Amino acid sequence: MFRSFSFFCCALLLSAFPAKAAWQEASSDHFLIYSDQKESDVRDFAERLERYHDAMRFLFNRPAEKTSPSNRVTIYALSSARDVRELAGENNKYLQGFYVPRAGGSFAIIPEVRTGRHEISQSEAVLLHEYAHHFLLSASARAYPLWFAEGYAEFFGTAKFGSDGSVGLGLSSKNRAYELALAQDVPIELLLDTQAYQANKSRRYDSFYGQSWALYHMLHFSAERKGQMDGYLLALAKGKTEIDAATEAFGDLSQLDRDLASYLKQRKITTYNIPPKYLKTGPINIRRLNAAEAEMIPILIRSKRGVDEEQAAALLPEAREVGAKYPGDPFVQSALAEAEYDAGNDKEAIAAADRAIAADPNRINAHIQKGYALARMAPDAEDFDAAWQAARSQFVKVNRIENDNPIPLMQFYLSYRQQGLSPPAIAVQGLQRALELAPYDPQLRWMNANQYMTDGKFAWAAATLGPLAYSPHRSSLSEAAQELMKEAEAKAAQAVEAKPSAD
Repeated sequence: MFRSFSFFCCALLLSAFPAKAAWQEASSDHFLIYSDQKESDVRDFAERLERYHDAMRFLFNRPAEKTSPSNRVTIYALSSARDVRELAGENNKYLQGFYVPRAGGSFAIIPEVRTGRHEISQSEAVLLHEYAHHFLLSASARAYPLWFAEGYAEFFGTAKFGSDGSVGLGLSSKNRAYELALAQDVPIELLLDTQAYQANKSRRYDSFYGQSWALYHMLHFSAERKGQMDGYLLALAKGKTEIDAATEAFGDLSQLDRDLASYLKQRKITTYNIPPKYLKTGPINIRRLNAAEAEMIPILIRSKRGVDEEQAAALLPEAREVGAKYPGDPFVQSALAEAEYDAGNDKEAIAAADRAIAADPNRINAHIQKGYALARMAPDAEDFDAAWQAARSQFVKVNRIENDNPIPLMQFYLSYRQQGLSPPAIAVQGLQRALELAPYDPQLRWMNANQYMTDGKFAWAAATLGPLAYSPHRSSLSEAAQELMKEAEAKAAQAVEAKPSAD
């Protein structure tokens, strides 16, 4: 099982995973990978991921674009699933990895992936599933019904990589086949209605994922239902309820259910096989981490995973020990700055960040950690206004180095809120731009929605909240988003009713 965690929850276990002797870094247009596997294996893995990304891009006829360096998904491939579980803080023997959507720093932690065969491993399959969610939100930041979001991710998560460079999509999944055969069926009306399914979900293991995959697959390939998926999405976009949109697009839902049952009885299913000539992947740059970086990266991974106060204090001595050995290494000092900040040591964080910046003026993480520390120190500064201006200036520096990094845009906006001021228009525009760059970040979406509520733009707030309120991964924040979305919709309706009609 591969689980998605929000960055604001779940404890990290600090039991150290084994130090790695020869870490490799693979850098590509959409991914940054760290692993201690052979260079050829890391390259193959990076190429497969880029082919996968581009296969989805090709099918949806989207332009081939590089993403901002900090908006790439970073993947840490550890030696074993046990190491992954320790970082996840879970004692679940089936857990094969986890993914965290975060503006300027989305990442996944998985066991090493073996690429010698065309069939993907379980951990790779669910990594692809989660990246499909990431791709869908990045391509179209709108609310999708739960069955559609999961059916989409299941459809693309069973990819097959041919030795000729081709990519197969829409393949069946053995796990979902077992689920469809053995688990409790979900009635079609519940399958198609996110809120009703979540309210009435059985405690028994059901076949929701398998049925979602099957329905997406049938609507995608069935000649008899050609065009119905587009009609369904259009009806949703026009404001139809999920059930009304389904009935309008698919017709009688009982017949849809019978057709789905017949579709699953086929001996063969249609799939895509996208030849390499249609795939446009950029270069894969591989480098071996130096001794300083290799020693620090296990510490950095734990910092990136997220630490509480106690865990940060326990991790700091390790970070300081490595930092003292390599005072001039920008990677090490940047990671040390993050560990110092996590432990509440703002002056020490700034000192480490400054050492990293002296060695590498464009070291983004060092600049960001310095900005975080300056912002946290500002409320207690003698010159309150000047301290906040210094923090804002630091995030402006980050924006100049990497214009499409969402973190400085987000923090520039927050600095006004934290100072007790109303953010100026330029800060609000920056926050909106940050969400365009990182539509998968739940906290960023929540911040934008609340700003729209403050500005009285209730319809915009409701639309912004949709993807969070109906997120495939339930959380306290998604539940709060549902409540705020109801309030926004009600106020938007009141505003329409109060608007005078034209004579």
